[in-house]
Amino acid sequence: MLVNMTILVDSPLWPAHGRYWSHLVSDSDLEELHAFAAANGIPRRGFDLDHYDVPEDVLERLVEAGARRVTAGELTRALIGSGLRIRAKDRPAARQAHRRPDITSRSRRPTEE
Repeated sequence: MLVNMTILVDSPLWPAHGRYWSHLVSDSDLEELHAFAAANGIPRRGFDLDHYDVPEDVLERLVEAGARRVTAGELTRALIGSGLRIRAKDRPAARQAHRRPDITSRSRRPTEE
């Protein structure tokens, strides 16, 4: 069964670092979002828990690559509807959890008996 997934990008409305920024999201899957971003030269450091911050100068390239341009409100509603949205009040805890090392993946030194 094929699942219809969409990458969305809103208008560049957020000023920072001397330019304006847009948000790039998936309406259903973060792996799809990461793959789209990587394929279009968006660095992983631009990912912020549920979206990528992208500078206005790459917006048209993202649309040409298949992202659908939407309003900020449409983007937010799609993100909420997908279940991927992380609310502003939940972001500090989510960032902390995201940075916490996974202790089950650490290699352990063999102990001497």
